[in-house]
Amino acid sequence: PSTGHYEGTKVSSLVSLISPSKNGAVRRFGQTIQSMSLRSDSKSPGMTLKGSSKAAGPTPTKRRNSTLWSETLDVHQKSTFSTKEIKRQEAIYELYRGEQDLIEDLQLARKAYHDPMLKLSIMTEEELTHIFGDLDAYIPLHQALLMKLTEGTGPDGTVAQIGQIVIEWLPGLNAYKGYCSNQLAAKALLDMKKQDKRVQDFLQRCLESPFSRKLDLWSFLDIPRSRLVKYPLLLREILRHTPPDHPDVASLERAITIIQDILSDINVRKGESECQYYKDKLEYLDEKQWDSVIDTCKTLLCHGELRNKSGSVSTKLHVFLFSELLVLTRPVTRNERSCFQVYRQPIPVRDLALEDLQDGEIRMGGSFRGAFVAGEKGM
Repeated sequence: PSTGHYEGTKVSSLVSLISPSKNGAVRRFGQTIQSMSLRSDSKSPGMTLKGSSKAAGPTPTKRRNSTLWSETLDVHQKSTFSTKEIKRQEAIYELYRGEQDLIEDLQLARKAYHDPMLKLSIMTEEELTHIFGDLDAYIPLHQALLMKLTEGTGPDGTVAQIGQIVIEWLPGLNAYKGYCSNQLAAKALLDMKKQDKRVQDFLQRCLESPFSRKLDLWSFLDIPRSRLVKYPLLLREILRHTPPDHPDVASLERAITIIQDILSDINVRKGESECQYYKDKLEYLDEKQWDSVIDTCKTLLCHGELRNKSGSVSTKLHVFLFSELLVLTRPVTRNERSCFQVYRQPIPVRDLALEDLQDGEIRMGGSFRGAFVAGEKGM
């Protein structure tokens, strides 16, 4: 593959807390990393990070080039390849260009955000490390794959075999285990720091600058997560266009298994980390509310706001459904620290009648509402 061509990406935040729900419905919180929304096929291509103008006014940026592999060939070259081989090389080239984009965005996060905020003492080094992770380790990791793909590219611009290259490289992605597990806490810290006028002004100036492509800082920090979940899709696409008798078939199948195992492990660790994060934020007004089962919970199935309205009275609750308990809480702030005050006694899941609803479906009343009202009367 040749350098200089980029694909546009548009990413969404990993950690957006559930917004106020309507009609008492609890909106789902996607826990698994594989299920997170990834919008990489946006109709509005991204823009390049280069070429910031010195002019006083905002300067429009160039769009990232979305040139296909076949468009880099002349007519004669293109005629020498079968349609299937062209599609295979296109899929390999998409993997290559995505790595270029990721490296560029990680370098931008360091040079335009991390380093200036450290130099200007807008945040401490400890705070920046907590938010940004180990950028110096992630960037070389993806540069290594680019180098291997470049070395594996023949004079005709094709990569004959990519499976073994990817198999040898994939274990390096384990470096993201800590990064993904820490994202919830990192986002919370960043949101808290945004209350600081200096941080707020700095990030706003960056957002208005051409290099940001109108993406906020968290969007850049979420790009590695969105890239991780795309690897199985990219590898399957390459495999789909690989002839059955090609030596790459077995290697690609093995590579897909490896990345799925890595993502599964990251997901488990991420889930346990998020579960612990919210358990640490629970506050008990009465020691009788504490249930030892909470300490052993390692899975938070979902959480969100629940509004119970009765006439003009409205009680705003934040509900946590752990694997063993349902915990009703009230969001409160203690010494500028947000936490969740436990409301009533946690309810064991075995005592609940649970029903899996389709996304967006709302079910009013039923056994849960009846149990909740009955529980209130009995308190």
